[in-house]
Amino acid sequence: MNEIYLQLQQLDSVKLNFSNNGGLILSFVQAFVMFGIALSIKPLHFKTAFSHPKSVITGFVSQVVVLPLVTFLAVMFFKDYLTVTVALGAILVACCPGGNISNFISLLSRGNIELSVSLTTISTITAVVITPLNFTFWGNLFISSSDLVRELQIPISEVFKTLFLIIGIPLSLGIFFSVKLPELTKKISKPIQRLSIGIFMAIVVLAFVANYEYFLEYIKYILIIVLIHNALAFLSGYFSATIARLNDRDRRTITIETGIQNSGLALMLIFNPEIFPSDIKTGGMAFMAAWWGVWHIISGLSLSMIWNYFRKIKYFNLQKLRKTL
Repeated sequence: MNEIYLQLQQLDSVKLNFSNNGGLILSFVQAFVMFGIALSIKPLHFKTAFSHPKSVITGFVSQVVVLPLVTFLAVMFFKDYLTVTVALGAILVACCPGGNISNFISLLSRGNIELSVSLTTISTITAVVITPLNFTFWGNLFISSSDLVRELQIPISEVFKTLFLIIGIPLSLGIFFSVKLPELTKKISKPIQRLSIGIFMAIVVLAFVANYEYFLEYIKYILIIVLIHNALAFLSGYFSATIARLNDRDRRTITIETGIQNSGLALMLIFNPEIFPSDIKTGGMAFMAAWWGVWHIISGLSLSMIWNYFRKIKYFNLQKLRKTL
């Protein structure tokens, strides 16, 4: 036994200050966020996807195949340092669709914004089916390889039902508004998106304040794990796009789309008692998903700044070279 494992084992036993009513409210807010996202989905996004199939397929495969696989291999490699629920937290985040903030970060990074929106849209819509399949496959595969927990089983039907309620219905309703009621959608889209994200962030902040002592005690361990995992996510996207020989803009976009995950959705699943009953220790999973939601914004913006810095250096050198010729 090592110090990290012992500390994470204590974290697993932590009962977070988050009531069942809080989880229900968070689910409603997440559904509201999804409805707001769907209001921005236009048929043009799917047209863009079909007109550039190589980039879209590469990005989609990077998100739904490469990232979960790399995550599984990573948690197996560090198996002696991670508890089962911390490892499951990493797997669950990897199986979630891309986060909508990825579109903003792609824009800052001078990426392909149409590709970014297309990938976020496709991964979110297909998450109703793909996330349950991915999570139950990789999660149960990890559990079966562990000597620590064998009684835990991930119910695919409950994961599917939850995602259908939180993603499927709000997305269908939002797309209906977008296609059938374009004028109304134009008026309500921005206010609803801002309101939903604002409420969601407020709930996250309140939950953080309520668990502040736990955060201070365990963040040094979770920070390292999430940092490594998030770095692997970005690298998965970058190398997938590089192997596919995509241009720089698409490469940056796919890197960001793979490294920015909807960890808020992961929290919804973790706090669902039908998926993880109250007798199952989920403190490690919740901390993983919660800190991912904070860290991927920091890392995504930092990566964008680095890319912009080197692009400016390259531009400056080219201008200098032209003056000398």
